[in-house]
Amino acid sequence: MAERINQLKEDVSGMFQATKNVVETMNLVDVVQRLGIGHHFEEQIATALASIHSAEFNSSSLHEVSLRFRLLRQQGFWVSPDEFDKFKNEDGSFISGIANDPKGLLSLYNAAHLLTHDEGTLEDAILFSRRHLESIQSSLKPPLADQVGRALEIPLPRTLNREEAISFIPEYSIVQDQTYSPEILELAKLDFNLLMHLHQKELKAFTQWWKDLSGEIGLDYVRDRIVECYFWSYTVHYEQANARARMILAKLFLLTSLLDDTYDVHATLEEARELNKAIQRWDYDDVSFLPEYLKKFFVQVVRNFSEFEDELEPHEKYRNVYNRKGFQTLSKYYLQEAEWFHQGFTPSFKEQVSVSVITAGAQVLSIGLLVGMVDVATKEAFEWVIGNTDAIWACGEVSRFMDDMSAFKNGRNKLDVASTVECYIKEHNVSSDVALAKIGSFVEDAWKTINQAHFKYPALLPVVQRVASLAKSMTLLFLDKRDAYTYSKDFKKTLESHFVKHI
Repeated sequence: MAERINQLKEDVSGMFQATKNVVETMNLVDVVQRLGIGHHFEEQIATALASIHSAEFNSSSLHEVSLRFRLLRQQGFWVSPDEFDKFKNEDGSFISGIANDPKGLLSLYNAAHLLTHDEGTLEDAILFSRRHLESIQSSLKPPLADQVGRALEIPLPRTLNREEAISFIPEYSIVQDQTYSPEILELAKLDFNLLMHLHQKELKAFTQWWKDLSGEIGLDYVRDRIVECYFWSYTVHYEQANARARMILAKLFLLTSLLDDTYDVHATLEEARELNKAIQRWDYDDVSFLPEYLKKFFVQVVRNFSEFEDELEPHEKYRNVYNRKGFQTLSKYYLQEAEWFHQGFTPSFKEQVSVSVITAGAQVLSIGLLVGMVDVATKEAFEWVIGNTDAIWACGEVSRFMDDMSAFKNGRNKLDVASTVECYIKEHNVSSDVALAKIGSFVEDAWKTINQAHFKYPALLPVVQRVASLAKSMTLLFLDKRDAYTYSKDFKKTLESHFVKHI
């Protein structure tokens, strides 16, 4: 299988040189990315998009203009929203005639979700295209009808690569339009199944690691979320080349989940304070002040962080210092939430956000996703993440706000401090519907900041894209305000499609 994959990779690589015009090149890039094999052709895609960005382009096709806009923006190339002026009336509204072009509308809808702050044209484009797509969806035929349905749930720029591939691979084999290539399709299927085999082996090893860890600690109150923790890491790093990074991040995610459950569910306030003191000191020879169950937990945390460092090359070992700092920061903010809960204190909305965006885990996991990576994990990247820069904070906002909206809809299911939704309702004396709408608008603002980071930090683009994948995974986990992390039965079919069912 590996030999056949290598031959197919050569064949597809040659297709990038063989394209005759901009539209052919765009279609090739789009298909390769949506089939989940873009990771094999990063250099070819970067070269192709740089050429597309610099080339003159005067298409009157809504689909082609939108496709170019989306492909370039998601790769960090700036494209002006003015590109869509040709589809607008003199008063700034969109021409009604484009409502009869479902493929173009879908492309416009997806492209517009790469908007940044103060881009009214793109906000109008989302409203216009959504309204018309919803009205015509029932009259469309597969696979376009299915693609519209998926986009209305989660727009393509917020969809995980692997999740889109699961749907797009069978669709690509059915349509066989001018973009169809049997070699590309065969590569996509073989690559997906080969990677699934690797992921299954890793899940088995990860499960054994968890059994050993939980056996040592003996914490019977923690949630058993082995597959979910691995899945979150996998959404950021699904490629074979990132196996080390994937396993480190999966373990870190589970350790943070253990820490969360300990602060939330089991520890008394005094025990929480003592645990945080131990984590800040980071010395497992000085834990006599901890109760026995927390001694075991803390020692295992330190031991696992040491094992992370053992997996790093000598010139990479500094990374674990950042990793530890991220975990220590998370602990400090978990303690603040515990203090609020035990005091019966309801913080202001601003206070709550300042703490709960950190406890959502975006910072510690963004550090963790870098630890096992190779070239892109530079000191500049670690400083950017640990500084909680705008994109990291925005990723935390997506996670926190979507989690809280889901928890509010489902009813609070554990002892916890008041959520952002509850704090907003109390502070502004508004209904739950108003509060949920407002929190939802904060999620959209956060996505604008994440989109902006693709242009703002060109040297860190690969890191920005991985951080964005964390936010994308939250969008999937909390789709339609469900909570697939806490209630994994809601997520069973998705997990099976990624780890059980071959294509």
